Amino acid sequence: MNKRTLLSLAPVALLSACGFRLRGVPEFGFGSLYIAAPASSPLARELRRTLEGSGSKLQVLSDPAAMPTAEAILDLLQEQQERAVVGLNASGQVRELQLRLRIKFRLRTPAGAELIPETELLQQRDISYNETIALAKEAEEALLYRNMRTDLVQQLMRRLSLTRPAK
Repeated sequence: MNKRTLLSLAPVALLSACGFRLRGVPEFGFGSLYIAAPASSPLARELRRTLEGSGSKLQVLSDPAAMPTAEAILDLLQEQQERAVVGLNASGQVRELQLRLRIKFRLRTPAGAELIPETELLQQRDISYNETIALAKEAEEALLYRNMRTDLVQQLMRRLSLTRPAK
């Protein structure tokens, strides 16, 4: 082997030695999931879309009549967007806001056994504010909420993939 080949294989050997591996397709401890959430919930829509597109064998049930046949039920108890003023200038005008997206959920079996007890997840972002460009700041705010929602969905995916029902 020449020197160039050895140098190109060195990072691969180091990464495999430290336990690194690509995330891959999530594996769930249950075969079907019903998401109990308001129809208007953007987080529930994104979670459903992410689960269906994950490539896993998990069946996402959307018909309320199929809820008793699901192996697990995700109850989205709360989804709340918050906006708080965190900075003012000398004349009392808003200069900085904090955006928060808070969700509460639990995972249970149709019989009522809790797989994940009621849990609250919170994402927050700081944003500068200027009333002269309010329309642009409104669009930025919507983008930040969408990013926070995506982060929360990824957290939910990781938690769901680690959950195993008691046998």
